[in-house]
Amino acid sequence: MIENILINGAILGGLYALLAFGFTLIYGVSGVVNLAHGAFFMIGAFIFSALGPFLLSILGPLGVTSTVIPLLALILAAIFVGIAGSIVYRLTIHPILGDEVAIMVVTISVALIIQQLVLIGFGFSAPVTPFVSGSIKIIGVSVTYMKILAFVLSLGLFVGLWAFINYSKIGAAMRAVSQDHEVAMLMGVNTETLYMLTMAISTAFATLAGVFFTSALLAGQAVPHMWLEPLWASFAIVVLGGLGSIKGTLVGAFIIAYVEHLVAAVFVSQGGVIVRAIPIATMVLILLVRPKGLFGKRIEME
Repeated sequence: MIENILINGAILGGLYALLAFGFTLIYGVSGVVNLAHGAFFMIGAFIFSALGPFLLSILGPLGVTSTVIPLLALILAAIFVGIAGSIVYRLTIHPILGDEVAIMVVTISVALIIQQLVLIGFGFSAPVTPFVSGSIKIIGVSVTYMKILAFVLSLGLFVGLWAFINYSKIGAAMRAVSQDHEVAMLMGVNTETLYMLTMAISTAFATLAGVFFTSALLAGQAVPHMWLEPLWASFAIVVLGGLGSIKGTLVGAFIIAYVEHLVAAVFVSQGGVIVRAIPIATMVLILLVRPKGLFGKRIEME
């Protein structure tokens, strides 16, 4: 039992970190609480599912291998959803920037609209085929190769984006805007373009997380209503770790993942639906002790 919690908790934590990073990125830079984040997670999985057969029909006769096509579909899905996310930001969020309540109302409305559009365009479910098949035993626990691949890619992408934010010129502009919006504008930063780019990166990462989650953990089936649980999980992780804190997102992701597996394995017979409430419950308990989260601004300054 302990081995199962250690292995599967780590895999879930890595995927949660990738999912929540996009959420914390857009909040940290622009202050936007994007409640449509889970919807981009969901639509990314559906678009990936549709792109696979389409690319196979075009590139298959040209000799492109079936192992390359899923990777191309993943990249194209992330680009498409990233562009869509930046357009959604410009049309619906930017005009009300600064009004937190209006932003939450608009973004949750966008999520519901996306859900209905997916139902119309794709139907009630779509298969998301794993990139690789087979499994291996790690300290006695059977783990599919897809779970291992999803875990490695998730942490790799997390570290890559962290490095981009900390060591690139665009990342420096993002940090400047997150610290002082007006000073960044006076220094020549085009905040509107930067916000749209940030939204594009955030939604692209949500797409990657959606594909990895669906293929590795959700039995390979994307469904239109699957956006809600990832939304609450990412929201809980970001608040728990400290709003806008990257290291808090990573730590919070693994805390939530391990608590979920612990409750499912020990405290609730056969898991139970109560596991779905664990992210929010864990967040509340942490906030009672640390109102700013584990690595909120006040804690980091100290």
